Amino acid sequence: MLVVLLLSNLIFTPTFFKVEVRDGHLYGSLIDIVRFGAPLIMVALGMTLVIATGGIDLSVGSVVAICGALACWRISEQGDQNSVSGVLVAVALALGLALLLGAWNGFLVAVVGIQPIIATLILMVAGRGLAQLITDGQIITINSSPYKLIGGGYLFTVPFAILIALAVTALAVLLTRRTALGMLIESVGGNAEASRLAGIHSRRITLMAYIVAGLCAGVAGLMISSNVSSADGNNAGLWYELDAILAVVIGGTSLAGGRFSIAGTVVGALLIQTLTTTIYTTGIPPETTLLFKALVVTIVCLVQSPAFRAKVFQGRRRPAPPPAGPTSATAEKVEVPA
Repeated sequence: MLVVLLLSNLIFTPTFFKVEVRDGHLYGSLIDIVRFGAPLIMVALGMTLVIATGGIDLSVGSVVAICGALACWRISEQGDQNSVSGVLVAVALALGLALLLGAWNGFLVAVVGIQPIIATLILMVAGRGLAQLITDGQIITINSSPYKLIGGGYLFTVPFAILIALAVTALAVLLTRRTALGMLIESVGGNAEASRLAGIHSRRITLMAYIVAGLCAGVAGLMISSNVSSADGNNAGLWYELDAILAVVIGGTSLAGGRFSIAGTVVGALLIQTLTTTIYTTGIPPETTLLFKALVVTIVCLVQSPAFRAKVFQGRRRPAPPPAGPTSATAEKVEVPA
């Protein structure tokens, strides 16, 4: 599906695959897809680990709004918004709060035992109000060059947000596929009680997954607010939790837990961002974005469904002939002389 979308862009926009360097910066539609998709990749990576443990996190969109609001509010209170030390303090405060929010979700799920969809729904609702409380219901605008680097800057001609997403993805692959951590996560997601009886600290694994999800959402919030140099507590990160879940599902991770794919999640996030870019570049009204997104997700899910494939592709095959019965020759009675 991702290849089909890219080829359709090539038909409507012949220069779609053109990548060039302007003023020492990489430019092009492909670069824009990865750059603007970097926040979704971050959120989806954290969501992948949570879903792999058999849970779900509906609060990541609110965490995005909270962290962006806190960082921008802290910078706006400074006398010199271009102070590097001041920006680092603001980033540290935002990421520290993201860790606490993730730990709160993990505490409710792993320790208290509340259903993940209910536990994270609490922060989803309260978090949006907290973000508006930080911004006092207004859009906070800042003018900080060091903070602009996170989501809208470049390093070595490459957008800095892409480098952050690549580093976090590589770290996630290293920790989950080169160590036993990935196996432990899948074990807890497959059967938490059996994992506990086998000596695995399932509560710690679940708590860790929610903390990582909160941290990834916090980084995404910094990217988004940095790119637009403002914080909107009402709209920042809106529906990001649903896009992240879609990216995870498209990537092949089971919603029942016990199996996950980091690479598939990244491809799923890029597919969603490519679809959005395609709608804008082909002149389709942006109000239809959600409809196209639902259509693509439905097609992908149907193609990935074993029951659907068996019914569509194997249904055309002719049924196997019944086993041959006894032939007339063998069925004939044979007279035996006395």
